[in-house]
Amino acid sequence: MPVFTRFRQPPTPADEPHEEDTPDEPREGREPDEAGEPDVVEPEDPGEAVEAAPATAPAADAGQDPAAVRTWRTWRTWRVRHPRAALVLRRTTTVLAAVLVLGALLLPNTLVALEPNRFARIPAEAVIAAVLLLCLPRTARRVAAALFGLGLGVLTVLNLLDMGFTEYLGRGFNVVLDWGLLDDAQAYVADSMGGAAAAWAAVGAVLLVVLVLVVTALAAVWLGELLAAHRERAARGALLAATVWMTCVALGVQTFGVPVATRSASGALEAQAHRVVDTLRDEAAFAKEAKADRFGATPGAQLVPDLRGKDMVFTFIESYGRSAIEDPVTAPGVGRTLDAGTKALAAKGFRAKSGWLTSATYGGSSWLGHSTFLSGLWVDNQQRYRTVTAGDHLTLTKAFRKTGEWDTVGVMPGVQKAWPEAEWHGLDKVYDAFDLGYRGPKFSWSTMPDQYALEAFQRLEHGRERDRPLLAEVILTSSHQPWAPLPRMVGWDEVGDGSVYDGIEASGVEASDIIADSTRSKEEYGKSIAYSVTSLTQWLERYGTDDTVLVFLGDHQPLARVSGDGASRDVPVSVVAKDPKVLDAIDDWNWTEGLKPAEDAPVWRMSSFRDRFLTAYGSTPHPTGE
Repeated sequence: MPVFTRFRQPPTPADEPHEEDTPDEPREGREPDEAGEPDVVEPEDPGEAVEAAPATAPAADAGQDPAAVRTWRTWRTWRVRHPRAALVLRRTTTVLAAVLVLGALLLPNTLVALEPNRFARIPAEAVIAAVLLLCLPRTARRVAAALFGLGLGVLTVLNLLDMGFTEYLGRGFNVVLDWGLLDDAQAYVADSMGGAAAAWAAVGAVLLVVLVLVVTALAAVWLGELLAAHRERAARGALLAATVWMTCVALGVQTFGVPVATRSASGALEAQAHRVVDTLRDEAAFAKEAKADRFGATPGAQLVPDLRGKDMVFTFIESYGRSAIEDPVTAPGVGRTLDAGTKALAAKGFRAKSGWLTSATYGGSSWLGHSTFLSGLWVDNQQRYRTVTAGDHLTLTKAFRKTGEWDTVGVMPGVQKAWPEAEWHGLDKVYDAFDLGYRGPKFSWSTMPDQYALEAFQRLEHGRERDRPLLAEVILTSSHQPWAPLPRMVGWDEVGDGSVYDGIEASGVEASDIIADSTRSKEEYGKSIAYSVTSLTQWLERYGTDDTVLVFLGDHQPLARVSGDGASRDVPVSVVAKDPKVLDAIDDWNWTEGLKPAEDAPVWRMSSFRDRFLTAYGSTPHPTGE
């Protein structure tokens, strides 16, 4: 029987699909595929409907948005006047929605795995979602589809973050610990490419996240309505897909080297959940571990007695990793630099021994490498860093201060804000980027060239007359990514206030010229390491004394774009001194003579260095917290 409504709908032209063929505007209160009488009165003449549509479209009742009603009228009129275009639009939307949902379900979380064969699979989650949506009534179905789509959007964002973190830091994104690193990333972009670029990048990232969430939710709802509009066919299709999926699992069917049946999306969520649980458990376990210290109760008089009277300089070279010495692109230049440095230092009476340390970090987060080396604890995430720096665990540098025999200073050209960790490091005085008197240009992220920082250290501390020997922690930054533009060596007498570097910076390579080119990035990275090592060895040649002992190392490997996928986390470490007793004390370490460690030189975890060093130079263990 006819039903009175406020709507009039034109008849369907012969070349226009029935509305039941699409999930388009399901009728209020009715399933799209629901049988029964039509709820509209069809006009005799299509032309009449076209003309009448605006007039007979729904009025704006109380609670209805007039703008939405106008949009509805416009859309209905356009569909009637352009049926073929409307059909193409609906079908295109359906295809795009399906591609988006399946793509999100099959998206890997590493760039290495981002291959076409990964998308030629059947995701179990799609089959399960289709079955569930078919079982739900209209309102519940729409809500469930929207939530499913939002979940896919969140998973997509997490997978993209995993890609970025794996590429730069050699590990996945930790949803508990790593949000703060996004601020560091923005600061890095600002320092490297300018504040405007950083602001636009941040805005773009936020908009991208919002867009992903909205579009995946809409796509899931659209597909859910399409399934409901073709319930029987959809049910048969879901049953067939489930059968094929289970058969492929049972038979281990593969295409292009990957399994056809997959549950990669749920596996990714499961991995994230395990990561969260492991992080929370690790937090409690590490807090207990940090209280145990083999030398925590050792009196100052029993710490490093064999180094009394020596000027100790612990130096970290940014991103100085094993790949700098062994990669075919960088090895020739860096190798020549290390060999030349060994010979030049030998001419001044210095000897060196070198080995390998496995860093707790990779590609960035240098402070994790610094704190691991100094504390003797494995500090591989931000929570561990906060825990250890909030405690009183003895650092290598603090051990020297505890003796009362050394003045302790830090030279930190990369520090540009308050740095409360100075006390944990055991440093009486810290020279940050603003304390070194530099008046030259920045070189990308690096606030000043290493040669200038070392010359300032000589002027402010190492070259001064003093009553006690010096313990210095120096962090060199010229080899920080993106390695463009780079400084170059100038005469030590020409360094001055740094103005000499103006022309060098202006004529250097732009970061944007190399950032997407792996080979050029490697070349510039190798040059930066050669520059940093040259700055340090020339400083020692020029200013080192019979009592100077230099320990220098890398904090971590460069990012994967330079070090390569699957690269180790090893970094070189060298001990350099004139006094033969200093190197004799570490003979049993079996390190390589010179500044370049052999490929088969011993490899230790970076956290083991502190105890080995303290023991080698006569320290007596007095444990705490055991």
